[in-house]
Amino acid sequence: MKRKSGKDFCGFALPGLFCFVAVVIVPFIYGVYLTLTDWNGVSDVKNFVGFTNFISVVKDGQFWTSLLLTFKYVIFVVIIVNVLAFAIAYLLTRGIKAQNFFRAGFFTPNLIGGLVLGYIWQFVFSRVFVGIGDATGWSLFESSWLSDPSLAFAALVLVSVWQLSGYMILIYVAGFMGLNQDVMEAASIDGATGWTKLRHIILPLMMSSITICLFLTLSRAFMVYDINLSLTAGAPYGTTEMAAMHVYEKAFTSRQFGVGQAEALILFVIVAIISGVQVYLTKRQEVEA
Repeated sequence: MKRKSGKDFCGFALPGLFCFVAVVIVPFIYGVYLTLTDWNGVSDVKNFVGFTNFISVVKDGQFWTSLLLTFKYVIFVVIIVNVLAFAIAYLLTRGIKAQNFFRAGFFTPNLIGGLVLGYIWQFVFSRVFVGIGDATGWSLFESSWLSDPSLAFAALVLVSVWQLSGYMILIYVAGFMGLNQDVMEAASIDGATGWTKLRHIILPLMMSSITICLFLTLSRAFMVYDINLSLTAGAPYGTTEMAAMHVYEKAFTSRQFGVGQAEALILFVIVAIISGVQVYLTKRQEVEA
């Protein structure tokens, strides 16, 4: 039996483990090594420079500006996506007509790649919104949102919320459908209705779904690049350049691969810490029905 179990492990687990090590672990370790070199991404020479790249990161004001902008973006996206997705999922599990159709409709934007989505919305902001402004005279649509720093940031948030909400809705819908109906009926018999029922019964039972959705939105928002590239490309004047885009530009455009890799490592550590704390705190709030 043990021999058979060993064969099963080798047959099923080893290929996946090998791919994980080859695609994730080895590149990560190599990336850490590159942070200690002056490699430009092309040359065969990789001179060891110690922590010089990290010192350059500390002095790179543009990186910290993009990181602060990313934090602001993450706060807006995470809150709006999860509140909106939770509310829509709640409505789509109340037995309304055509709820399966609406579920599929809300999920559809998540199927569109970030680059394509960005170019589609670039047309919407630059042409459709301006056309509405010309027709109605509304000042909000007089010019393209992408030409104004504050409105361009709002456009990034809007498109990200539109894309991410559908996937989170499905997770919340699964959570609502998995609620223990005996508990829900007992709460109704005890007189719990409306907000009281939602706050004291539904939310605690939904914490596992909330944990997953918060983690996914946090990680995806921090690492946003495709929408940032196709929608604004950091414009106007670099005011919408997120951290991931800055790292890419530093490594591949400026050919300071060591510095870019050091910035990527710092970003990874920040995301890992924040996501870990979030999972720990929300896991503690989970209850068993």
